[in-house]
Amino acid sequence: MPTFLNLDTLIELMLAISLSSAAGFRVFVPLLVLSAAAVLGHVDLPPSFDWIETPQALGLFAIAAILEISGYAIPWFDHALDLVATPAAVLAGTVMTASLAPEMDPLVKWTLALVAGGGTAGLTKGIMNLLRGTSTAATGGVANPIFSALELLLAVTLSVLAVTIPIAAGVVVIGVFGVLIFKLWRWFEGYKSRRAAAVQPKSF
Repeated sequence: MPTFLNLDTLIELMLAISLSSAAGFRVFVPLLVLSAAAVLGHVDLPPSFDWIETPQALGLFAIAAILEISGYAIPWFDHALDLVATPAAVLAGTVMTASLAPEMDPLVKWTLALVAGGGTAGLTKGIMNLLRGTSTAATGGVANPIFSALELLLAVTLSVLAVTIPIAAGVVVIGVFGVLIFKLWRWFEGYKSRRAAAVQPKSF
């Protein structure tokens, strides 16, 4: 059976997409969960990514996750943190997807990792940045710690779900993105219709 039809390949892809989406909520939480799963032997990473499953990497990811979580608990500072976290999320999604991708040509692997992993992480992060900006404008930043706590909960839940039942986690992520894209398309179509109606000359 071709590699792309293997159940193992599907599981790896869903795991990668789910962890990449979680990186859009918190960059280091999914890296921490992936590292812990690898250290415990639950996930087998290729030799080129053995560094992720070392106790040293696990400790560094834990420290980075704590610092990131603490930073997002500070109103207004969270926006500054987003400037760094957005490209970091794309990088984290790309690396995690590459580490979980099956053996293939390196160019194909890293292209897939950038598009699927980095794209998923970037899309998630972009949506959350937009929602955070809306929260800040509406509440003056007062509700941002609550928003940050919700992001953390989603990051932890999705990361744990990804390493335990990756297919279910991947289906949830793809389903949510599908609904959001459909809603955005409907809004854009409605916006175009309203613009067209607004510029039509009135008849007397």
